[in-house]
Amino acid sequence: MNLHAADIGIIFAYLIITVIAGVLMSRRAGKDIDSYFLGGKKIPWYFLGIANASGMFDITGTMWMVALLFVYGLKSIWIPWLWPTFNQIFLMIYLAVWLRRSNVMTGAEWIRTRFGDRLGGELSHISVVFFALVSVIGFLAYAFQGIGKFTATFFPWDISPNTYALVFMTISAVYVILGGMYSVVLTDLIQFTILTIASVLIACIAVSHTTAADISAAVPAGWEEIFFNWRLDLDWAGLIASVNTKIGSDGWSLFTIFFMMVLFKGILASMAGPAPNYDMQKILSTRSPKEAALMSWCTSAALFIPRYLLIAGIAVLGLVYFSPDLIAMGSEADIEQVLPYVIGNFLPVGLVGFTLAGLLAAFMSTFDCTVNCGASYITNDIYKRYINPGAKDKTYVYISYICSILVVVGGIGFGFLTESIHEVTMWIVAGLYAGYIVPNVLKWHWWRLNGYGYFAGMITGTVAAIFLKIVPGLFPETFASFMSATDNFDFILAMFPLLLILSTTATVVVTLLTPPENDDILKKFYKQVRPWGFWKPIHQMVIAEEPAFRKNTSFKRDTVNLAVGIVWQLTLAAAPIYLVIRQYKPLCISIVILLITSVLLKKNWFDKLEKN
Repeated sequence: MNLHAADIGIIFAYLIITVIAGVLMSRRAGKDIDSYFLGGKKIPWYFLGIANASGMFDITGTMWMVALLFVYGLKSIWIPWLWPTFNQIFLMIYLAVWLRRSNVMTGAEWIRTRFGDRLGGELSHISVVFFALVSVIGFLAYAFQGIGKFTATFFPWDISPNTYALVFMTISAVYVILGGMYSVVLTDLIQFTILTIASVLIACIAVSHTTAADISAAVPAGWEEIFFNWRLDLDWAGLIASVNTKIGSDGWSLFTIFFMMVLFKGILASMAGPAPNYDMQKILSTRSPKEAALMSWCTSAALFIPRYLLIAGIAVLGLVYFSPDLIAMGSEADIEQVLPYVIGNFLPVGLVGFTLAGLLAAFMSTFDCTVNCGASYITNDIYKRYINPGAKDKTYVYISYICSILVVVGGIGFGFLTESIHEVTMWIVAGLYAGYIVPNVLKWHWWRLNGYGYFAGMITGTVAAIFLKIVPGLFPETFASFMSATDNFDFILAMFPLLLILSTTATVVVTLLTPPENDDILKKFYKQVRPWGFWKPIHQMVIAEEPAFRKNTSFKRDTVNLAVGIVWQLTLAAAPIYLVIRQYKPLCISIVILLITSVLLKKNWFDKLEKN
């Protein structure tokens, strides 16, 4: 694709603005470590919520989700539950409040509020740092794959995708290293504004260049239906035969089994709370527990409609106009080329540069949040705690610069070793997080869990996930036999139950073989965080000392709000797609459901948030 000079100028002007923003924020961020990583806990919740949405509006995920909508139609809105996307609802309803009450800087530091400073607490702290750094490197490799493939497609110079990724990661690193969390939030707000405008414009172009009849003629029966049977039952044979190969390789043909696995994993993962990444960092940056909950609401409210307008617009234009090209490619058809085709053929000069700047902004937003988070763990939880605990604030800020560089280098290195977006995506969401889930669910809800058990579960799960990342290469014949026997069901997702069992066994067995945590630590945590769950022995000790203390009795209300919130969030994804494909009856139904669930959340969640 040949970019016009004006488009290239717009893109480079945007890159220069972001670097300048980092320089301008460097003085404010450089005051101390709290300012650098958390913005001094002075940033309003709505800015943090929009910034968090911008961080999730990533280019790699957008390319992946365009391909999902192209192939799976409306059923594709269930697939991102792999992450799971509805974890924001769990945060919004209760977990962000619980987390923010700790008043700490990182997830590893937070874990000490639960397990204390003795050996068990020390081990649990180390396990969180280890997991955080592994996941941060994984997310950076994920971003590396997406930005490399994206820029190599659009930019006119004959440079490899990996080299493009290296260049843009370096540019992005400059402003996040200089400006810390202030720079992250400022540039994220700019990026989200650009992305939203680009999304609306592309959706409008899709509506003006296609009709409902055009779309129906380009897709198989069932593509426009959101619900599904036991099997997927989407047959592309009479349209683009190679898409059936794509469905087979994804391993999701048995869609009901896939959905049940995703739902089970998603609920557990959401109950575990945010992983130690940029999402947790934004929650800890809020001014109060109430604002932490509102920030998580804002993330979903801001993210879904513009993102799905963009995804639907690109997918629809690709279906109607790019299908002949995909048919001509035969078995080598690359559905991820839909995005560059649409931008190259439907956007005028100037708007191309604006849109590409927005998509680059999506990458940079995810990248900057991840780097800031990873550097905070190295600086605060390794250097400050173990190497130089009494240093001056300026020293910690300088170390933060160095740690940010180390995180970027590690992500780039791992990015060179990975081969595809899907490969990294599935390993993160279904492999790495399987070991995270059980110990982190229990830390909130079971008083008996101790630091030794937490450490055992985290390390067992993380190491097992790393092993599964390399096992196909070590045992190719066994891997091929397994895939054949399971109807090509996704390998990492199929291994999720095994990883869960390993982590659960290690967590529970080691916990029961070692003594409980100190009563004072447990009582302090219970009073400060006020979780619901299996805390009866600790509750009895607390009320013996403080008869006026009242336990958290909102479990039933929280559960109802979770169900309502997940439906609310789902309509935010479905409605933009129905709008773009001109399915007005389901669009009206989605809007009605959205209004009803909004009213219910207002009465049963927001109005009671202040009291809680």
